[in-house]
Amino acid sequence: MLLNLLKNNILPRTLYGRSLLIIIMPLILLQVVSAWIFYDRHWDTISKRLSVSIVGDISQVVELLGNDPPAELKAAVFDMAWRNFGLQVEWRAGETLAEGAVGPESRFDDVLGDMLQSRFMAPVRIDDSSYRERVVAEIQLEGAVLSVVIPGKRLFSVTTYIFIMWMVGTSLVLFAVASIFMRNQVRPIQRLAEASDLFGKGREQDEDFRPEGALEVRRAAAAFNVMRQRIRRQIRQRTDMLSGVSHDLRTPITRMKLQLAMLPEGSDILELKDDISEMERMIEGYLTFARGEGNEPTRKVDLGLMVEDLVAVWRRNGVNIDCHVEGTLEAWLRPDAIKRAIENLVANASRYGEQLWVRAGQRGDAIEVTVDDDGPGIPESHREDVFRPFYRLDESRNPETGGTGLGLAIARDLLRSHGGDILLEDSPHGGLRARIRLPI
Repeated sequence: MLLNLLKNNILPRTLYGRSLLIIIMPLILLQVVSAWIFYDRHWDTISKRLSVSIVGDISQVVELLGNDPPAELKAAVFDMAWRNFGLQVEWRAGETLAEGAVGPESRFDDVLGDMLQSRFMAPVRIDDSSYRERVVAEIQLEGAVLSVVIPGKRLFSVTTYIFIMWMVGTSLVLFAVASIFMRNQVRPIQRLAEASDLFGKGREQDEDFRPEGALEVRRAAAAFNVMRQRIRRQIRQRTDMLSGVSHDLRTPITRMKLQLAMLPEGSDILELKDDISEMERMIEGYLTFARGEGNEPTRKVDLGLMVEDLVAVWRRNGVNIDCHVEGTLEAWLRPDAIKRAIENLVANASRYGEQLWVRAGQRGDAIEVTVDDDGPGIPESHREDVFRPFYRLDESRNPETGGTGLGLAIARDLLRSHGGDILLEDSPHGGLRARIRLPI
């Protein structure tokens, strides 16, 4: 059965659920083995001993009665059997039992019935329908049927219920103690998983994750804190480096623009100005990339309103956009960074398509935003390459036709810093679809 559960993937998927299963399975197996051994010994030993005592008492009564006892003897023997053995005996003269009659589905057939048949070599019928109060044994004697009413307590042992109550009770106590212990051990792991998830989504906690629980869990928590500090330091250093480099490059570019402005107009001068303008756009891309991993705090934002406001701005700039937002879409994020990512996708789509479609809604445990266009699209073999910085499908390096090659790279970087991602697909409108997924 356990193998079937594993094949069908029905077992609990959480660590706490599987830990409880590890505890429950040995308890169940222990109870099954204990119950099997107990019942086997109980019915094989205790029941035989009780039945032997009853058969001996009945044999004593039959020997005292003889074959055809007078009324006075029967009364005296019946009274003795009641006082000493607790047996109610009845002599039914002239009656007979069917050959081999042992009663319907009797609990005591295998023990009491077989012993009575072996002792008297005659048909026996057992009625134990009310075995807790009494058991009726009918024995065929010569010319009569002897009916004996046996008290249930002489055949039925209450140790069965006592054993079950102790077994179940102690198992529940052990299970409760083990559950509390296991919960205390699993809770730090759950907190570590939550802290890792929040960090992956760009949501900073007020304080570091405190190591708790077993030694291995505390070591994992300490390693997580060190890893998080290293990642923060790396991000900060890269951001500072990009900001510094981009800022330092502005000074010579400004001097070059001033010098070109003082020269007479010519084809060479115009080409130099275009190159400088492209350099400025690339530097602005660097700054945008650096600002995307800045220190902007996360807060709860209605992403649907953000998308509607962004679309309204692009409509005022003359872009044809059809927008549809499904209800309120609240999520924890850095609003400026996400707005910049969506704006880069809209800008990229407007560069190649004449009509745009923007959709936003909740899909499962994530918010999904799609940007469709009716442009030429991107071949499937190049859809991952376009996310590389400065990669452009247009090999002419013309900024008017291909941009700087940073838009999609910045957008994916911003979304992945929130635990989300961007996928490029074929649009039902014939162009390209950019699908954004952000965890809630």
